[in-house]
Amino acid sequence: MQKQELEDYKKAGEISIKVKEFARELIKPDMLLLEIAQKIEAKIYELGGKPAFPVNLSIDDIAAHYHPKADDETKATGLLKIDLGIHVNGFIADTAFSLDLTKDNQHKELIQASQEALNNALALLPKNPSLSEIGKTIQESIEAKGFSPIINLSGHSLDQNEVHAGITIPNYENNNENELEEGTYAIEPFATSGEGRIYEGEGGNIFVLQNPKNPRSPIAREILEYIMDEKETLPFSSREIEEKFGKMARLGLRELEQSGTIHHFPKLIEKAHKPVSQAEHTFIKTPNNEIIITTKG
Repeated sequence: MQKQELEDYKKAGEISIKVKEFARELIKPDMLLLEIAQKIEAKIYELGGKPAFPVNLSIDDIAAHYHPKADDETKATGLLKIDLGIHVNGFIADTAFSLDLTKDNQHKELIQASQEALNNALALLPKNPSLSEIGKTIQESIEAKGFSPIINLSGHSLDQNEVHAGITIPNYENNNENELEEGTYAIEPFATSGEGRIYEGEGGNIFVLQNPKNPRSPIAREILEYIMDEKETLPFSSREIEEKFGKMARLGLRELEQSGTIHHFPKLIEKAHKPVSQAEHTFIKTPNNEIIITTKG
């Protein structure tokens, strides 16, 4: 890894730590998700980074991939997952945490389960574990708390302008004896009191450029030009596009989606509709050690 690349990753990580602290202080029960998203995004820019993807604000049984629309009235309630991506020159820090917004703190142990699984998995890294060993540690940590890992969600490798770069890091023992090579990775345990599997629901207002084609309408052409110039391969939200181009952006996005130019990510929903907690850190594996860039210390 080049020195500048490593510095960009570290800067993205430093920004992510500050943004998480900001988000923890910001978010209150019944606050509009729209306000949370706008303020978190503004904070990322203020600190010198850019969003690597729209902040995921997923409630209860929605494990991931929800971002509020431009006129969204959804409020922060229950078990809220905050999944953040910050990039500097395309080099990404991906991190997530969960907040219990219930009055009686009923999700405390579920949140601890995913966090302890993450901590235990990170502690393995100096021993150069296999992918299966990482997954086994995550699975055993979550099951020891009486919950289940979500086995069809996983951690992943990262690369410049790529949030999911090809390698998956399992959240269960999967008998994959391969070890991680040098590179950047996110470990991302999800814990639930449900079945431990997710299914794909309707779209969560997060998109990515898929197959550029020449659009028919002027508004779709404007949106596509913006995506190609500003986002490249990184995801973006319908909210961002509508705030920039106005309500006509909805028609443009629909045209781009129907033509296959952009892909609409579905919400990922726990199969038994039980609450889900999430924890995530990004680390860089170097020849000599592992650098965890999204946490202090």
